[in-house]
Amino acid sequence: MSAEDHNLEVRAEHQQDATILYLSGGIDLRTSPRLRATFLDLIDERPVRIILDLSGVSYVDSSGVGTMVELKRRAMRHQSPVVLVGLQNRVRSLFEITRLDKFFDITDTIDEARRA
Repeated sequence: MSAEDHNLEVRAEHQQDATILYLSGGIDLRTSPRLRATFLDLIDERPVRIILDLSGVSYVDSSGVGTMVELKRRAMRHQSPVVLVGLQNRVRSLFEITRLDKFFDITDTIDEARRA
């Protein structure tokens, strides 16, 4: 894992039909708390749909996965679908191995995520 993986950048874009979070870097024990706080603030806004663009995420550890599972569970309580987009092979394989690809809606593009 490179030093840049330890940085996580989050940019939110609020649209009428979805809130898109563009994530880049790595999601690990050090960056998960900040991501969790962002998620909790987002859930309070009760978005119609949450799209997590992970195309810029090169690494996710178990704390990052746990943070995303928590987001999905909280969003489900408010009937806000959560869709993951653009998973790199390394990240996608983690979701497949843990069978979380059955728990999350995963698409290749944001347009597909809007329809999921």
